[in-house]
Amino acid sequence: MGNFLDQLMFVTDASAGGITLPVVLMTLSLTFCLAHIIAWVYMWTHHGMSYSQSYTASLVVMSVLVALVMLLMSNNVYIAFGLMAVFALVRFRNVLKDTRDATFVLWAIIMGMAVGTQKYSIAVIGTFFVAAVVLYLRLTSLGARQRFDVVLSLHLAGDAASVAMLNPILKRHSFKVQLASQRNLTEELLDLSYRLLLRNPAKSSDLLAELESTEGVAHVSLYHREDESEM
Repeated sequence: MGNFLDQLMFVTDASAGGITLPVVLMTLSLTFCLAHIIAWVYMWTHHGMSYSQSYTASLVVMSVLVALVMLLMSNNVYIAFGLMAVFALVRFRNVLKDTRDATFVLWAIIMGMAVGTQKYSIAVIGTFFVAAVVLYLRLTSLGARQRFDVVLSLHLAGDAASVAMLNPILKRHSFKVQLASQRNLTEELLDLSYRLLLRNPAKSSDLLAELESTEGVAHVSLYHREDESEM
């Protein structure tokens, strides 16, 4: 029964080069597992304000898609050149700023080429496998780092020692406070960014009001987690 199913799934594939159903599933599954290591290392070692959950999740999907590309090419140089030509055309016509968008474009291209080269089984298995990966990433929120729920930015008149005066205010409104960045705009003006886990997010306006009434504080802005790439 297993041999019959294996032959049935791949009977329409042209020049499959010895690729079988177990090989495809093993290749995609192993890639999926190893890609998690890359995503986790990136997530745990990233520093700064530019972290993106979407990018972290895309590392997993991209890895599976690249493995699917290699299965699709299977030593066929014509498919390789065709794939490069399609990528060059997409890059020329559109500049994709979101890695998630680029992932879906790559997915669509690979699926189209698999069907166009008559590797129907790889197209079907690959499409459903990648769809399952995307749904898994959605359900598990892989890459999310929700240790803080808002980013606070402000200007403070004074020197580095003046930063300590803000701590009592921030701690009254927050469970966790982390100074994310500090830079001098002038000799007497600092630009500060904090990550905060608020005690009551619904009362974030009270924090803003207290800071705005504090002497030396100006240009106070509060960004919730969903408004940022990721904290």
